[in-house]
Amino acid sequence: MKYPKNYLEEIKLRLKVSLVVGKTVKLNRRGKEFVGLSPFTTEKTPSFTVSDEKGFYHCFSSGEHGNIFDFLMKTQSLKFGEAVRQLASQAGMQPYRFSKFDEEKEKRYQKYISILKDFCEFHHKIILQNNNSPSEYLKKRGIDQNTISEFKIGFVPDNSDYYKILQKKYSEKEISETGLFYNNEKLNKFINRFHGRIIFPINNIVGDVIAFGGRIIQEKKTAKYINSPETEFYKKGRHIFNLDKAKSAPNKDQEVIVVEGYMDVISIYSSGIKNVVSNSGIALTENQINLIWKFFSNPIVCLDGDVSGQKAALRIAESLLPHIKENNKIGFVTLSKGMDPDDFIKEKGKESFKDLLSNKVSIEEFIWRIYLKNLDRSDPFAATKFEKKFRSLCQTIKDDTLKKYILENYLEKIKNLTPLQGKINSKRFNNYRILNETKKISVAKDHLSKEEIKEYSILYIMLNYSRIISPRVEIFYDLKFSSESLNKLKSELLLIIKDEKLYNSNLDKLKKNHLNLINDINQNTVIKNIFLKKDENQQIELLNEILKELNEIKFSKKIENLEKKLIDKFDEKSYSDLIKLKSQINKE
Repeated sequence: MKYPKNYLEEIKLRLKVSLVVGKTVKLNRRGKEFVGLSPFTTEKTPSFTVSDEKGFYHCFSSGEHGNIFDFLMKTQSLKFGEAVRQLASQAGMQPYRFSKFDEEKEKRYQKYISILKDFCEFHHKIILQNNNSPSEYLKKRGIDQNTISEFKIGFVPDNSDYYKILQKKYSEKEISETGLFYNNEKLNKFINRFHGRIIFPINNIVGDVIAFGGRIIQEKKTAKYINSPETEFYKKGRHIFNLDKAKSAPNKDQEVIVVEGYMDVISIYSSGIKNVVSNSGIALTENQINLIWKFFSNPIVCLDGDVSGQKAALRIAESLLPHIKENNKIGFVTLSKGMDPDDFIKEKGKESFKDLLSNKVSIEEFIWRIYLKNLDRSDPFAATKFEKKFRSLCQTIKDDTLKKYILENYLEKIKNLTPLQGKINSKRFNNYRILNETKKISVAKDHLSKEEIKEYSILYIMLNYSRIISPRVEIFYDLKFSSESLNKLKSELLLIIKDEKLYNSNLDKLKKNHLNLINDINQNTVIKNIFLKKDENQQIELLNEILKELNEIKFSKKIENLEKKLIDKFDEKSYSDLIKLKSQINKE
C-alpha cells in the first residue's frame, strides 16, 4: 500500500540526510556538503557526497544516488516499508497505520495539489501577456519578466470565471476544499477569492503549490493582502514562503533573511540575494523556525521599520527566545522608520542592504534594546518591573546553559544602568546587604588583604566569643582560609570550643603555640571595638555578615582565576565551572 506523500515528507523534514548516512559513513564537512568513503565500493579517496540542502546523497564511484529511504534500502537490504518504519521511529513519529480513511485522504491530497497547480498555471499565463495593468504594476515595482516566471506570479481578473473551467475536471466538493472560491448565496455562484489580485503561489518544501497570497492592485475598500484560508492540507504556521528556492541558493554563512511580505521576498530575490523567505504576515511560529533551522543556522529577521513592524519583531523575538540553541541562532536588523525591505532595496540598493544585514544583533540583544528605549531609569518601580521582565524571559529558554549565560548577561547590564550601579564591582553579589559596621572592617591594613581582614575578624570572634561559635561550629569546618597558619589556628580553636570543660586550659596552650599570630589578630581586628557595643543577637548577625563577605571575596577570586585561565587557554571544564560559579552568585 502506498504511503501518503505528506507522511514521507514529514520524515524527510525531521531527519537530515547527513544524520541518517552519518550512522553508517564517517562524514566530513566540505563547504555546504559532506564527503566520505563510499559504502557501495572500496575506495581510498572519498567520492561519496551528502547534501542536506538538496536532500540526497551521491556516490561518484558507483553512481548510486537517492534520499534517506533509498540509502537504508540499499545499505541495509530493507524493503521500502521497512525503511519508512525505521526512519519514522528515528524521527520520533508514530508508525503509519493504513486505513481506508488514509487512502481517501491521499486521494484528496493529490486532487488538491492538482487543482492548485491548474489554478496557478492558468492565471500565470494571464500576467505574461504584455501591456496589462498587473504586469505594468510589477514592472514599476522593479519585478522583471524572469522573476515573474520563476515565482509563477499570476493575476486573477475581476470577471474571472475559472470555476466553470475547473468544473469540467473536478467535483464541486473537491474545488471548494481548496479555499480558492467561496459561495455567494445572493448571486448563487462561487466567487474567486483572489479576484482583482496579483497572486503569489506558496509552495511546500518540495515545490508543490499548496496555497496563495494575493495583493490588490487597485485602491479598493478591502484588505491590501489576503492569504488562502487554512485547509486540510495547508496550515499557515507550518509553511514558509520561498523556502523551497532559498534552501538551494549558495550560502556559505548559513544565513537566511526572514521578511514579512511576498513583495519583500521577490524584491530582495530579484536584486540577487536569493536566501530570503517570508512568514507570510503571521507571527513566526516554533514550527516555522524549526523548519528554517533545518536548512539555515543563522536566520535574520528583518521586518518593517514602522511601529507595527517593530512590535511584530518584538513579539517574534519573545516567542522564539525559548527555542534558541548553541548552533541555531536568530539575528535581527532594524530598518528606518516607515521603510520595508522592498523600499530599502529600491532606495539604497543591494549593497546597502547587505551592509544592514552585517550589523545584525542577536535575539537577546534586540529584546534588550527595545525594552531599554522605553525604560524610565529614574523610576525604581519601572526598573524593578524591567528586571523582573528579563528574569522571566530567561526562564523560558529551554537550553539550560544558554539560559544561565543570557540571564547573567542581562543582570550585568541592569547593574550598570545607573551611575550608582555602575560603580558597583561586577563580581559582587547582587542581593546582599552589608551592615554599616562591616564597612569599617574593609579598611585594609598595610600587611593584610581584604580577605585576611575578614579571616582575622572571624578568628578574633572564635578566640574571644566562643559562646556564639559553639552552637554553630559545623559551619566553620569547611571554611578554608587563605594561609596554612590561619587554617591551623582555626582547626585547633574548633577542637577546644567543642570541649567546654577543658576550654580555658587548652586555650592557654593554644595562645602559647600561636602567640605571634594571635597578637597580630588582636591588634589588627577593628571588629573588636564594634563587638563590645553589641548585644548577643547583634553579634551573631554581624558574624553572619562577615562570613557572607568572606564567601563573596573567595567566589570573586575563583572567578578571576578561571577567567585568567580561559584567556590563556580555553577549555570546556573551566568554562563550565565559571558558568556554575556565576550562576550561583546570581541566585544569592
